[in-house]
Amino acid sequence: MYQERLKIDWWTVAIYFAIMLFGWMNIYSSCYDEAHASIFDFSRFPGRQLIWMGLALLTAAFILLTEPRVFSNTAYHIYGIVLFLLILTLFIGEEVNGGRSWIKLGSFKLQSSEFAKFATALAMSKYLSAIDIDLKDLRTKLITLVLIAIPAGLIFLQHDTGSALVFLSFIFPLYREGVSGVVLVVGAAAITLFVLALLVNKYLLLGALLLLALLYLFVWLNKRSSRDYWRMAGIYVLCAAFVFSVDFVFHHVLESHQRERIEVLLGQSDDLRGSGYNVHQSKIAIGSGGLTGKHYLHGTVTKANFVPEKHTDFIFCTVGEEWGFVGCTVLLVLYCWLLQRLITMAERQRSTFSRIYGYSVASILFIHLFVNIGMVIGLVPVIGIPLPFFSYGGSSLLAFTMLLFIFIRQDASKNQLL
Repeated sequence: MYQERLKIDWWTVAIYFAIMLFGWMNIYSSCYDEAHASIFDFSRFPGRQLIWMGLALLTAAFILLTEPRVFSNTAYHIYGIVLFLLILTLFIGEEVNGGRSWIKLGSFKLQSSEFAKFATALAMSKYLSAIDIDLKDLRTKLITLVLIAIPAGLIFLQHDTGSALVFLSFIFPLYREGVSGVVLVVGAAAITLFVLALLVNKYLLLGALLLLALLYLFVWLNKRSSRDYWRMAGIYVLCAAFVFSVDFVFHHVLESHQRERIEVLLGQSDDLRGSGYNVHQSKIAIGSGGLTGKHYLHGTVTKANFVPEKHTDFIFCTVGEEWGFVGCTVLLVLYCWLLQRLITMAERQRSTFSRIYGYSVASILFIHLFVNIGMVIGLVPVIGIPLPFFSYGGSSLLAFTMLLFIFIRQDASKNQLL
């Protein structure tokens, strides 16, 4: 055990600690009040976050001292427990901001959806690492899809769409393990068609798609057979059905606030006092920071409470206003460095379980980083997911810590076939 501890990737641990500490500093700054200036006031957000940081570090230490096989052997058990918590949340969960995703435990609240991410990563890695599993097999693909879809569906029923969408990140480790890149292309095409169907006349859009299909058949495709014509016709019909289903999904599946946020993002609405308020104020806060920021504890837009959720989902605004472009760049470099190390660590694993799990960790963190910062600067709709290790929140900090350190522990024993 002592020799294995020496193999721990301490650079990854150091990056984790640096991001978490920087986040705590900004949580304190975003909530700074001269009347309650103590950073150790446990009745306020910075003090509570400090407690969660202590619990997270204890959890990390416990994981590093645990035999690595424990996580693969108990993967399905952990997955089952988290599914039970997700179902329980639907019945006894406390409603917050329109979503029923919190279980109240005394003075603390537990968000079960945060733990579903690493539990699903464990279960998927366990299943796909079996000796007789082949991702080219349809049955394997369906079972994998079910493992991902069940927690995502339960979270969607809690009206926590943002957390549910994070489960799309599992396509990246599946692609690494051999799933066709066509899946990524289809996903990107579906998103593009969805947006275009909201912006462009549907018949014009279908006409353009028909033109592209004909160009492919008669210009780009050298050898054609009747099968190519039928295949292209089938794809075109599916695209047409998808385009005409967009209105139904947009008006009957999405919540009203989700529709409003998409309309603001696409420029179809300019509701600066309603759904567009958060993003508008966050842009003002970040832009006002300039190159080097207004300096620590001297933010004005965030201090005046113009930016809602400034210590959770919109905490990047505080970084932009007080630390400026330089501070934002440093934070992004830390995250990119962490992702680079995770991918490098995943590639050096001898165990299939550890490799798949490592890519799952990197993918989940990447989606959170991309969506959180994207929504703060107005590139993606506001769907409310935290910045990993940085935003205020005990459930997210603990869950992300468990997600990361389970892989760090696996990497410390990478020469073992788990």
